[in-house]
Amino acid sequence: MRRRRVPARSRLALLIWFVLALPPLRQGLEAAMSLQMLAQIPLLALAGAWMLPLLPRRVLDAPADWNRSGISGLLLASLVAMAWMLPRSMDAAIESPIVEAAKFTSVPILIGMALAASWPRAGFVVRGVFLVEAIATAFRVGWLYEVAPQRLCTNYLLGDQQLLGKLLFALGSVASLWLVGRLVWGRIEVEARVAR
Repeated sequence: MRRRRVPARSRLALLIWFVLALPPLRQGLEAAMSLQMLAQIPLLALAGAWMLPLLPRRVLDAPADWNRSGISGLLLASLVAMAWMLPRSMDAAIESPIVEAAKFTSVPILIGMALAASWPRAGFVVRGVFLVEAIATAFRVGWLYEVAPQRLCTNYLLGDQQLLGKLLFALGSVASLWLVGRLVWGRIEVEARVAR
């Protein structure tokens, strides 16, 4: 039987996931609220997306019926991402090894892999709705963190919380400009390619 070749990007993803789990880097990224949300969680999601080809074909094909047009997978990724943006979740990930382990498994699988499996199936409208909602969420959460008069996370200072709010607002602004630029001057693929 011929062994399946592991793509280089998938091997890199495993290395990223392993390095992020090492205590010095993990603790360093969790020392600042902005680093946990804007560096650690996106890197874990990216690692999960790149690990998708490691799954057997039958596992990749199993959710095809409930993930038509990628809607269910994108919704799942959105809900899990919002759960990890909550102050209570960010605090719990630092205080509880069980919650930390849940983050290191749920973010790569339920955000990264779900996005990688669903994005190619999604059409123009579904992708647009997802991107607009992601931008709106960045603005909403950024506003909440910036204007809250008290600390929402017990493990982070108020200044760190306000910095995260400003960064989320800036990220939402840049993403909005990018999306408008793509709509006005860019080329947008109308037909989604479905991976079979």
